[in-house]
Amino acid sequence: MKLTWLGHAAFHIEIDGAVILIDPFLSGNPSFKGDTARWTRGLTHILLTHGHGDHLGDTIPIARATGATVVADADLAAYLGHHGVGKLEAMNSGGTIDLGAFRVSMTVAHHSSGMIDRNGVAMSLGLPHGLVLRAPGEKTLYHAGDTDIFSDMALIDEIYQPKIGILPIGDRFTMGGKVAALAARRFFHFDTVIPCHYATFGLLDATADKFVEAMKGADAKVAVPAVGETLTL
Repeated sequence: MKLTWLGHAAFHIEIDGAVILIDPFLSGNPSFKGDTARWTRGLTHILLTHGHGDHLGDTIPIARATGATVVADADLAAYLGHHGVGKLEAMNSGGTIDLGAFRVSMTVAHHSSGMIDRNGVAMSLGLPHGLVLRAPGEKTLYHAGDTDIFSDMALIDEIYQPKIGILPIGDRFTMGGKVAALAARRFFHFDTVIPCHYATFGLLDATADKFVEAMKGADAKVAVPAVGETLTL
């Protein structure tokens, strides 16, 4: 598996038979300085944790341009279909779908999901989720989405046994670094854990230092990639 952090909570993943974007917030993302065309070349799937603009991002134009299949919460999928996304796989918490090259499962996350419509009215776009990606010959990956810590993370670990974890650490809108480290250490058995959702905006923690410090002595390896850096996992 080749995994590249594109800033914020956006990740590009390459596995045998699939090229995947998770939460493709690219244009408008001050952390992302790359070429969108490069990171959407050969794209087969877009996986969404929830409907906030900093996660939904460029899903609609990218899906239209590439024909990629978008996997999303059922309500969010209905919204995307109304806005011209042709290939959709609707899901919800607890569900798993087989997409050929990989399977994806949705888990609970503690957050919200929605946007402000053109009339200035708050609009719900379903529920927030975490994502579990399983592919033959690859380690299982868990992207927690935007969330606080919750004790049922232990069940996610028991059911799916993820070995690669992606956790938000920026605080204010998600758990902060110390709490994310507590989640990683108490509830999971990761081989590698990667922080995200930090340093994008002034309201978020500017570095991963709190997370890295709180993970000292843990069994899991902490990987803190630069934006645009590719990890082979």
